[in-house]
This record gives sequence, structure tokens and C-alpha cells, in this order.
Amino acid sequence: MKPTIQGKYIYEFSHENEPITSIKLGDTIEVETIDCYSGALKTERDLITDFPTLKANPATGPIYIENVNKGDVLEVIIKKIDLNSVGVMPTRPNRGLLGDYIQETQTRILSIDHDIVTLNQSIRFPVHKMIGVIGVAPQGEAISNTTPGEHGGNMDTKDITEGNTLYLPVFHPGGLLALGDLHASMGDGELNGSGVEVGGKVTLQINKIEGVTLNMPIVKTEDHVMIIGSATDFRDAVRKAMLEAIRLIQHKNEMEFADAYRLLSAIGDLRVSQLVNPKVTVRIVLPKEWVSI
Repeated sequence: MKPTIQGKYIYEFSHENEPITSIKLGDTIEVETIDCYSGALKTERDLITDFPTLKANPATGPIYIENVNKGDVLEVIIKKIDLNSVGVMPTRPNRGLLGDYIQETQTRILSIDHDIVTLNQSIRFPVHKMIGVIGVAPQGEAISNTTPGEHGGNMDTKDITEGNTLYLPVFHPGGLLALGDLHASMGDGELNGSGVEVGGKVTLQINKIEGVTLNMPIVKTEDHVMIIGSATDFRDAVRKAMLEAIRLIQHKNEMEFADAYRLLSAIGDLRVSQLVNPKVTVRIVLPKEWVSI
């Protein structure tokens, strides 16, 4: 039986966080998470402004992985995401790209049943499960769980979902993996600053891969490899992801920079993951045959 990891959370990724458990490479684990508001918003009478000191995005962990060291690449196979039956979507002034149009803080509680989310009596839409926060201890100083980076963190990338695989560069022994901030659904951009925030359980298998180095996270789907870049400025995030994509193309195909640049422009897609966190996150999407990972 796979172990369930639960009940202890971090609010920043740091090599100083004490591991809550240790696992071996190849292990399959179940990680229980709570929503990004720590379950504080239970009814529509509860407003985020009622909890001024509430820390955002608790992540379960960190998890120490044996025989993982700095410079390794962690392979996180997302086997299953089980969601709780109730999600939440608050809106409040100045949150999201159109927060200046919101005059008062509101909370909407959404039921989740048979892979359908109910927004109100007349509006329903399908579940699209994803993990908003997942990462390892960063190279330098601690990074808040609200912020994405080369270590992962609050990437809010909807392709980090069951059936796909996340690759993370490792900066410290054991990696110190943690995750949380599940969503029952979230569109590219997370435009109002919230997906359907929900707790749940995630089943993962943890490995490491040889023969490749990474400078930032990558997601692999059935058909594509997605290089995830984050920066304060949108263009900087795009440039970072492009440079990593070109490096990986060159590594596999032994082509000069200019030709890899041409290929990227011909076959690569730019997608926005989120625009509402302290750093924005984008992804460069390539057919997986062009990248060795």
C-alpha cells in the first residue's frame, strides 16, 4: 500500500525546511493537500478579507527523496488527482486583471460532483484537475509559495495534471519536494486570480533521470514537451523559456543556435500559464520528438 503524506505544510520553498518524510526513488506516494486558503472559506459568508493574516498556498511537505543530489533531474509522474467535493472561488477588488471592476469582496462555493463543477443554478462546466504549486527547494534564499521560479513553486500551469510528467532541476540533496494549491479547473492565465480552489489527494511516482540537465521545470504530455519559464516581466519569462527550449533542441539534434531558433519559431507554441502571481509564467510547447527527456 502506498503511504499517504499529510498534515504538515510549508508556506515557502527553502533548503532550511525540515523534511516531514523520506522516500526512495521509484516509490509511489499519495499526498493529501488543502486548498490555497487553508480551508478557511467554508461558506459564502466567509470573505478572504476576514482573514488578514492567512498565509496562501500551503504545500504539503517537504519530502526528502533518497539518492537525489544537486544537479539531478527529478521525474514526478502524476498518476492520479482525487478532488474534494467542494471548491471555492473568491473575487475581491484589485485582484486579477480586471480587479478594478470589482466593487466588493465575494465568496462563491462550488460543488464538484461526477467531474462537473457547479458555479450556480444554471452554469456548470467540466472538471479539469491540475496542481497549482509543486516544486523543490530553490538554489538560494527561500521563495514564497505564491511565487514561481526555476524550482517550480506557484507555476499555475494547467498541464501539470494526471497522466503527465513534471521534471524539476534539483538544487539540494533530497530535492525537498512539496505540493498543494489544487484546482478543479483553471484556464490559461488564471485571469481573475483564482481557479476553482480545492483540496484533495495526489498520487505520484518519483524517479530521477540521467543524461540531461535542466535549468527550469518541464512538463511532458503524451505528445508535447513544455518548457516553463517565470519572470517578473512577461518578455523576460518568454526569453528564459525560449533559451532553455533552444538549448534542449541543440542537445538532441546537434544544430547551431540559429537553426534551433528557426525551428523553435516554426514548430513551437507560446502559451500563458498565469499572469497574476508576483512573477508571470509561460510555457514553450514543442513536439516531444525534438527534445530528449
